[in-house]
Amino acid sequence: MKNFYEIIENIIISLLVITIIILFSFRTVLVDGSSMLPTLHDQERLIITNLFYNVEKGDIVVVDKNNAYKEPLIKRVIATEGDKIKIEYSTGNVYVNDKLLNEDYIYEKINIQNIPDLEVTVAKDCVFVMGDNRNNSGDSRDSSIGLINKKNLLGKAVLRIYPFDNIGVLQ
Repeated sequence: MKNFYEIIENIIISLLVITIIILFSFRTVLVDGSSMLPTLHDQERLIITNLFYNVEKGDIVVVDKNNAYKEPLIKRVIATEGDKIKIEYSTGNVYVNDKLLNEDYIYEKINIQNIPDLEVTVAKDCVFVMGDNRNNSGDSRDSSIGLINKKNLLGKAVLRIYPFDNIGVLQ
């Protein structure tokens, strides 16, 4: 009988440890707005993780609420530490390290005229983020948001869980 109680105790402890790991490694977030169209839509629910996460270009990330909007932001990482960004507003082209990005995920190119091009080198421990709906997104192009320190990233969006007919892994 003593072995039975030890087995039950070990199972309970294991379940508690697994539950704690899941609670601190995965979160759900709600998409609020249209800045990530066509990839993400308003009111979709996502799972994000920071478990063994190392930020990479192209990742969809959630930025904590320490920003100009005072709410979490969901954006795509365009460049990481040391990268040079150039945005030509007249053409809508985005360059990273002098290479034109192939952005098949965006809603439409930037459509802003009579603004000087933006050139930025991403600082240490920071990332440059933009929404996929470039003409309707508050992101690193906006000086009130600017570069995002990696410590302000809550995690990478990995899975859409709602609406149920659109469940799937995010690219």
